Amino acid sequence: MAPKLAREYLDALQHQRRLAPATLANYARALDVLLALREGKPLQSLEPAEVRRSIALLHAKGLSPRTLALILSAWRGWFRWLARHRGFRANPVLGIRAPKAARPLPKALSVESTQRLLDAPNEAAPPALRDRAMFELLYSSGLRLAELVALDVGDGRLDLRQGEVTVTGKGSKTRTVPIGAKAREALRAWLDVRSRLASPTAKALFVGARGRRISPAVVGARLAAWGRARGLNQRVHPHMLRHSFATHVLQSSQDLRAVQEMLGHASISTTQVYTHLDFQALAKVYDAAHPRARKK
Repeated sequence: MAPKLAREYLDALQHQRRLAPATLANYARALDVLLALREGKPLQSLEPAEVRRSIALLHAKGLSPRTLALILSAWRGWFRWLARHRGFRANPVLGIRAPKAARPLPKALSVESTQRLLDAPNEAAPPALRDRAMFELLYSSGLRLAELVALDVGDGRLDLRQGEVTVTGKGSKTRTVPIGAKAREALRAWLDVRSRLASPTAKALFVGARGRRISPAVVGARLAAWGRARGLNQRVHPHMLRHSFATHVLQSSQDLRAVQEMLGHASISTTQVYTHLDFQALAKVYDAAHPRARKK
């Protein structure tokens, strides 16, 4: 009986909702999983506790949270259809969620790789001076890419004399962060030649080849090119410089609250991910140095 109901539901999805073949195949596999778990027991007797145990079993077998979320969605939709068209009682899958996916750690450059990226020989061409100023500022102040490209000249937000920049981040929150000496030096060099690239009416601090505000995509492409030119064995993107800023400052200061303020995080829990990166670095040092940690 249950396999017949599954075929009827899939037929309805195909002809009424006109799902794509790949999506339909995913639904079919999810229903097959449930039928196998039921082992011939009637669908009407399925309880929420059984659904939870089934999901826990599948998770233990190695299915990812994303796959489990898809399976639950398919099961939920099937029981909704059964209640509407086949007189089933309440949906036993309602309110049941897949396990949370592990949050991936942000990728940061090592101090040595960051220096290798930024300490390249100086070039006098305006585009090269612009690129150096952008990348030094991203790393020096931990700016988001959107915050960087939104900066203007002459509005008082960039204060090289005081060594600070004011930006508006997520949630329209404004913060002021320090600018290091290397970034101030690079910004002054760029400002001296900016007029050679910028159109007369451009307000943007950083401009592209057409003299208008540089796009985020161009910043990313230029940084990736810098990384390749300097022989880095990983693709470098703008947010990686923000991650590197946070990781390196935290390693030196151990002041999580200060890093939170400079990054503009609303919650300290968002900043705490960098403590895991710091621990990973410490663990590598331990494994390499501790006499009882070395593998024979």
